[in-house]
Amino acid sequence: MRTREGGRTVDEAAVIARVRAGETEAYAELVRAHTGLALRAAAALGAGADAEDVVQQAFVKAYCALGRFKDGMAFKPWLLAIVANEARNSVRTAARQRTLAGREAAFAEAEPLIPESADPAVATLRSERRAVLLAALEKLSEEHRLVVTYRYLLEMDEPETAQALGWPRGTVKSRLNRALRKLARLLPDAGPREGGEERG
Repeated sequence: MRTREGGRTVDEAAVIARVRAGETEAYAELVRAHTGLALRAAAALGAGADAEDVVQQAFVKAYCALGRFKDGMAFKPWLLAIVANEARNSVRTAARQRTLAGREAAFAEAEPLIPESADPAVATLRSERRAVLLAALEKLSEEHRLVVTYRYLLEMDEPETAQALGWPRGTVKSRLNRALRKLARLLPDAGPREGGEERG
């Protein structure tokens, strides 16, 4: 599998082979290629201010487990499954629920979603919509929040989402469908969908 790092393409299988052959410094290429996405995942999954620690720990665990990584698999969903487990552990040991404001701030810091050159009115509207979306996501069950986060916030395709969550593709489809219907009912400006999808 190949992934984009900055302006160039990283051949993940080749990098993993180099690491396994003893060229440990090659692992930095995978870290650079996936840090931004891993931070967004950790923040979106509730790690908040601990997102960097979660991601660092996930990269260490992934490195230690590279010997068990199956050739031909995609690295990104495998890594994000580790990030999700670490985020879950972080939230559990925090002994308090992260506030929506803290999660929103961490998510925004992880990767700016609005260009600085954007119209301030447009930027404010987008920021408000993002806060409303995150508040609605909080009301979903964990499995529904995970599937929506992976598919849409992290822009993973269906096979990658299935691999990252360890679910069959049919389960991803059905849970995503249910989650989107619940989300549509929770969002204040979600009007009727085509084909009556607003009910269900």
